[in-house]
Amino acid sequence: MRDNDHFSLYGNALDASQARRARRWQRMFIDKFDFDPSEQYELSLVPNPYLGAEFGLQDIVRSGSGEPIDPSQGLAVGTVRMGYGHYRIAMAGASAAAAMGLTPYWLDLLAIPGITSDVINWWNTNYSKYSRLSQRSELFNKHVWESITTGERTLPGLNWALNKFPAGWPWRFIKANARDYRMSELFGPMHAALPPDLPILGSHMWNTMGAVAGGMENVVDMMFDNWPMAFQLIEGAKHGVQSPSGYYGFRVMRGFDDKGRMLSPTPPDALYYVGHHVDHELVENIEDDTSSRIDRMTGGEPRRLVITMGGAGAQRELFLELVRHCLPKIERREMTLFVNLGDHAENWTWLCEQLGDDVPVTLHDTWAGTKEFVDSIRSGETSGLHMMLFDNTFHAVYATNYLMRVVDVMITKPSELAFYPIPKIFNERVGGHEAWGAIRSAELGDGTVETRTGAETRQAIDLLVDETDLMEMYCESIVKNKSIGIYDGAYKCVELATGRRWVRDSSGAGRVELPVS
Repeated sequence: MRDNDHFSLYGNALDASQARRARRWQRMFIDKFDFDPSEQYELSLVPNPYLGAEFGLQDIVRSGSGEPIDPSQGLAVGTVRMGYGHYRIAMAGASAAAAMGLTPYWLDLLAIPGITSDVINWWNTNYSKYSRLSQRSELFNKHVWESITTGERTLPGLNWALNKFPAGWPWRFIKANARDYRMSELFGPMHAALPPDLPILGSHMWNTMGAVAGGMENVVDMMFDNWPMAFQLIEGAKHGVQSPSGYYGFRVMRGFDDKGRMLSPTPPDALYYVGHHVDHELVENIEDDTSSRIDRMTGGEPRRLVITMGGAGAQRELFLELVRHCLPKIERREMTLFVNLGDHAENWTWLCEQLGDDVPVTLHDTWAGTKEFVDSIRSGETSGLHMMLFDNTFHAVYATNYLMRVVDVMITKPSELAFYPIPKIFNERVGGHEAWGAIRSAELGDGTVETRTGAETRQAIDLLVDETDLMEMYCESIVKNKSIGIYDGAYKCVELATGRRWVRDSSGAGRVELPVS
């Protein structure tokens, strides 16, 4: 029930004062950005200039001059540019949709002029600022940021601190869901301009909430992280959860009441365990890529590692520490190191200044050049220190995905990359909600536990470069995980939205199975 004075989530009613606060939150955005509920949106399609060639991606734009949106041939993928994780999930959905015979339509709320871009810009600025601050202040990270991002307070009486930050409340509780839904209702008029039967995947709950508010009928939420929080649930949508523990947490709404009360569960027809959201080209080639890793290891080639920087650009001091640790191994040709700086040009400048002119670095700063280089080392050798830097978010994110097939180990914070089929070293998290991504990977056997200090991360690097036992275990686990569908989440979300299925034969090769009419 979501009328002016009441709010409930699957039968769990918010008290009247919290419902009114959610309305006041919505009113703040209405006033701040002069929202006009009667504003009309004309939407059409243009080729995506960055990844259009990779999987036929089309952008949904606010213009009538493009091609019409066809719900019978396409599938919309909603996302937001807030960090890289939601873009990454959306790319997995787009890749799976293309493999299953659909044209993926990219719908970035930040790219649609109007209330959507106004609100997301406001959030993105604040989230990035506090995310970076969490990595520069141990007290802020431990007692404020971890509490905000998990809903678990580390100090008594923390409300005074939470109220000073844009989140304003722990995201785990239903009251956060109410505020996010009320805000996302403002995106309803834009979604109402889309065909109501157009299938749509949302990589962030604001995409999904806006689609439901706009009357769309085939809405699937590609749920992120492995720490259930109430703000990811949306009545009127189906939810694709990446892990069994996440499924249980969302099913029973574990910890979603701010007073600790037991809640009525989420109905089973709204919630689905689908597996990890991973790009088709990575899942389909797991056996070949894993075999190549083993061959390089047994052949004595330099171990290939990639370090990935997140969308907020945090942790650059840790990056510098790890690069310096790896330099002797690079010089001895025991390791080749790739560093994807994404679109953070300022961090490239800073790293070069810190490393000095004596450290040789190969920079890859165009997509065409990066692809050509990566393709050349797929069956060839490589050495040295390589850095990637791009002028757009698409290539910044997808370069890591493209590199995954030709590298041996990925070093990353336990973000959405925790769910990908490559041996992983997890450095310290940025926000408590990421902790369970590392736990999921470690228990599946395709990554380390979270290494919370630089010394622990350096130890993990040495073990995975100098020894063979962990690499062998992780590679074996990845192949086993594929065989039981662990990495099939993106396909399953497309199935939930369209009825199309992705099925595999005994060799692991897949094909699309269309719904019976």
